[in-house]
Amino acid sequence: MRLQSMRSWFRMTLWVLLLAAGAGWLLAASGDEERGQAMLLTVSDAIGPATGDYIIRGIQRAEDEEFDLVVLKLDTPGGLDSSMREIVKRILASDVPFVTYVHPSGGRAASAGTYMLLGSHVAAMTPATNIGSATPVQMGGGGFPGFDDGGREPPREREEAEPESNGDAEASGNDDVAEEEAAEAAEANEVNEVNEVNEAAEDEEDRRRGETAMERKVLEDAVSYIRGLAERFDRNADWAEEAVREGVNIGASEALELNVIEFVASDLDDLLAQMQGHSVRMPWGEVVLETENIEVVRVDPDWRTNLLAVITSPNIAYILMLVGIYGIIFELSNPGAIYPGVIGAISLILAFYALQVMPVNYAGLALILLGLVFMVGEAFLPSFGILGIGGIIAFITGSIILWDDPDLNISLPLVFGTALVVAVFSIWVLGRLFRLRGVKPTIGREEMIGMVGEAREDFDRSGRVYVHSELWTAETTAPVEDGQKVRVVGLDGLRLRVEPLPDDADRPAESQS
Repeated sequence: MRLQSMRSWFRMTLWVLLLAAGAGWLLAASGDEERGQAMLLTVSDAIGPATGDYIIRGIQRAEDEEFDLVVLKLDTPGGLDSSMREIVKRILASDVPFVTYVHPSGGRAASAGTYMLLGSHVAAMTPATNIGSATPVQMGGGGFPGFDDGGREPPREREEAEPESNGDAEASGNDDVAEEEAAEAAEANEVNEVNEVNEAAEDEEDRRRGETAMERKVLEDAVSYIRGLAERFDRNADWAEEAVREGVNIGASEALELNVIEFVASDLDDLLAQMQGHSVRMPWGEVVLETENIEVVRVDPDWRTNLLAVITSPNIAYILMLVGIYGIIFELSNPGAIYPGVIGAISLILAFYALQVMPVNYAGLALILLGLVFMVGEAFLPSFGILGIGGIIAFITGSIILWDDPDLNISLPLVFGTALVVAVFSIWVLGRLFRLRGVKPTIGREEMIGMVGEAREDFDRSGRVYVHSELWTAETTAPVEDGQKVRVVGLDGLRLRVEPLPDDADRPAESQS
């Protein structure tokens, strides 16, 4: 009896232990499921199509995989306006809170990076970093609007109006007239000084707003854009405007004091700890961040981003496009060469891959293609240089205006050097290739056409002829006499088609009897 009770007690204890272990496992599993995830992106280069593609795809992945947060570690000198705006647009539309963190110490988020920082749901910096210098550059071919004289002359000092009659008055001893004129001159000087101060203030204000119409348009657009980003998240819009108009910079502690950013953190763990419970404004309303014990998933740039970073350089994409076009042309003009076609196809596909993420001016692309067609046409059309010159002009013009962004420019020495090489290649090399295609073959069936031989018997329709040191069976539509010269006009299998020649016809060197 006692043995049976001990067994029952043992079984009950075992079941209790199993239930406790299962409950603990379920609690641990539920705790892991509740643990949030943050995606970490890293950009430490200029903002361009490659970095834009990397950040936008990262945000899309975070939305698809339901991440709780996206953190971008940023260290950039600036970059393309078009790429920056695409990134900011995607950040504002993101369903996942986006944090831009200027890191590491000594880094910066200048120019385009400042816009990205102000357009993020959370803005943070590491000590010893800076932001600012958000003035648009390369507007109208100049530099920073308002930072150079732009050819304007400084305000001229007005000449003091001191009548010559003063000397006459002194000479005549008329003291009253001299005193009156001196008082008028002093009053005029005071007015001139006031006018000069006002003109200097107006000149300074003009420089702050740009000196040309184009500079003012681009500057005011940038000011409106950056103020809108700052106001969207209740940040200091006045400083943001000053960063555009004056190109000012501030450090991390000053940015926090001026309400430009929300946090200053020494590292990512410190930032995540500070953001716990922080409320951010999303498109649908306020969201409270839960960053305690959050798992950080690092997503580094992949091969696609690294490849884009290389081929989206304007000069590289330009060279790839030209190599691809000429590789295809060379392969079509000389079928079977294989190597030009393979290299050209690969280069052209890489160029198209780069062009899809770059702001291409299709008028420039069309001019480049038109210039290439003209220069190839010059190789075998008697245009007396008109097509060649027109092709070079179209090629250079298209190369200069190829990119639809003022910050993307192809090196001018590269443009002119390439135009010269392309012109020489098109007119000389391709011309020789096309002329070689017209040379009569020296082997094979085509070699027999046009050769002259000798009949070895009389025949009206079919007989034997001696051509190219060989005896052939030939057919003719006119009677042929023994020993008469005949010319080969065709070849049907192993039968020649010939026509009789007059007895005085010259025999070419190729034929033998």
